[in-house]
Amino acid sequence: MVEFQGKTILVTGGTGSFGGYFVNFLLDKNFEEIRVFSRDELKQEEMRLRFQNPKIKFYIGDVRDRDSVDDAMAGVDYVFHAAALKQVPTCEFFPMQATQTNVLGSQNVIKSAISHGVSRVVSLSTDKAVYPVNSLGVTKALMEKVVQSASRNLSEGQTVLTLVRYGNVLFSRGSVIPLFMKLIKEKKPLTVTEPGMTRFLLPLKEAINLVGFALGNGKQGDIFVRNAPSCSVGDLAQALTNILGSDSEIQTIGMRHGEKMHETLASREELLRSEDMGEYLRLSMDSRDLNYNKYLSEGDKKFDKAEDYTSQNTTRLTIKEIEAMLLEQPEIISELNQLNDGA
Repeated sequence: MVEFQGKTILVTGGTGSFGGYFVNFLLDKNFEEIRVFSRDELKQEEMRLRFQNPKIKFYIGDVRDRDSVDDAMAGVDYVFHAAALKQVPTCEFFPMQATQTNVLGSQNVIKSAISHGVSRVVSLSTDKAVYPVNSLGVTKALMEKVVQSASRNLSEGQTVLTLVRYGNVLFSRGSVIPLFMKLIKEKKPLTVTEPGMTRFLLPLKEAINLVGFALGNGKQGDIFVRNAPSCSVGDLAQALTNILGSDSEIQTIGMRHGEKMHETLASREELLRSEDMGEYLRLSMDSRDLNYNKYLSEGDKKFDKAEDYTSQNTTRLTIKEIEAMLLEQPEIISELNQLNDGA
């Protein structure tokens, strides 16, 4: 594990769900400074009041603006790049905005980190980047390619660029569980697009552990994924109603544009270059260089035997197992305490 002691750490998109949790995780690591970089002054002020720590500095800026990135990057040891447009509908309606933030903004972060001699950068991606069907997935897939393209040109001793890829993080901003909880509180039906749809589930704590593992073990261009379970959306809705003692109806509204029935965390092509590290998979970068003839003359005979790693063929949680996972989450514990206090 890489040490944080005495290090200056930059978190882009630092006022988001991951950023807030990650900063809290770092508080006992004896760091030199944490720089929270985002364009949302209100969330920065809320975060400043919550932590009240002089070693946490707040930088207003946008990854689209290279100058503002450079201002925050000087003297940084580690970068955790979480800034992104992440909502599927937003990216679908405004694909160029998603491109400017997720692709060009990421390129600004990577180039700035390299030019400032940053030791390591970990960039956050999503399972939607594998065989993408929507603008969010396409731009995140391109973000991964931007990172790996830059890493191919770096020598020993230069900035190490790695990625992590994960599915739905429990209770992240805009995710389905907070929406379901809101509907339950309002005694409204829970709207489910398709009950049999499956999604990977990852508690925020596990997402932090994945990022830390990538920081400590990553080589140039590596993508790390966590071996994660999945559940069906219908079972997730049922588990929540069971836990919260709700009689809200679960209504099926049909799949929306840009959605998949099942997500893929690693493609079979990537699995051919993978290393099983226990809880984690290392997906090594395609090591072929700019000799284009190799793309025409070299292949892999094992390809036909490989299978994608999807939310359909991973470990599927039962309703009881989903309930057990949810009951360990602080947000559910807090909600149940409020319900008990109000009883």
